[in-house]
Amino acid sequence: MTPIIETQDITKTFPMGEGEVQALRGVSVRVEEGEFAAIIGPSGSGKSTLMDIIGCLSRPTSGRYFFDGKDVSRLSDRRLAEVRNRKIGFVFQAYHLLARATALKNVELPLVYAGMRRGERRKRACLALERVGLGDRMSHRSNQLSGGQKQRVAIARALVNDPSLILADEPTGNLDSKSGQEILNMLDELNRQGNTLLIVTHDPKVAAMTHRTIKIFDGLITEDVRNERHRKDPETESPSS
Repeated sequence: MTPIIETQDITKTFPMGEGEVQALRGVSVRVEEGEFAAIIGPSGSGKSTLMDIIGCLSRPTSGRYFFDGKDVSRLSDRRLAEVRNRKIGFVFQAYHLLARATALKNVELPLVYAGMRRGERRKRACLALERVGLGDRMSHRSNQLSGGQKQRVAIARALVNDPSLILADEPTGNLDSKSGQEILNMLDELNRQGNTLLIVTHDPKVAAMTHRTIKIFDGLITEDVRNERHRKDPETESPSS
């Protein structure tokens, strides 16, 4: 099976003063279609830089990046933007919604950029909002919504173009624990419905909700493990287990 994401020994170097900083130092990782994975690391580990490359927001300094079977590591800015807009749905910690626009208008926005006709984009935006449980909040402006509802709008916006990948950057970072858990449960359900998801986080509890945890430190992948999603009920285990 062709992976959605495949990086081959990618590096990323940034100029700093008279020298340079190497944020990524040869990262190779694969994410298959249908996976729900997390990239986890502390501040300065390189996870945000890796997210930018995976999300086609920037290019690696060296190495190759294949997205959905195509080498995108050397595309022009225009072609990279086309891949990003058509193939990737983004969910950000800060939501990035238009405060005075309705939930429906916010979700329609990617379809406006894609040149879709008004009737079709409204239909698709309505379906996306219903899918995240906000069918009764379509006409509410984003500044009238709670944090959890704002993130649901952001998820609906990420879904509306039927992307190959949903990329979530600290999706629970601005939420209380209850709302955060609801968002993680929603992302898990989207994965069960067939969506490929990649979460970038610093929180081990968030990473543990996914199928797989990819740990990055000092610009290198240090661990790549499958998570135990269904632990036994401790009350049913024998004392010797």
